[in-house]
Amino acid sequence: MPALAELQPNLPLPASKSVSNRPICKICSDSMVAAEASAFLSDECVSYLWSCDTCGYGFVTTHAIKPFVCN
Repeated sequence: MPALAELQPNLPLPASKSVSNRPICKICSDSMVAAEASAFLSDECVSYLWSCDTCGYGFVTTHAIKPFVCN
């Protein structure tokens, strides 16, 4: 079975700590707990593959990694 994935942009963190930052499936609205796979695209960027356990919908997110600076 071929896998189809959609690239989604980074979403800002929610202002409230009570709101979950988990991805939500666009097809069945189920929330996802853990990415299926991840890959470093560069030293400053990581990509995650998400796949819905309920309906099988898949998508990819990318996130910028901020460098940690010690003072």
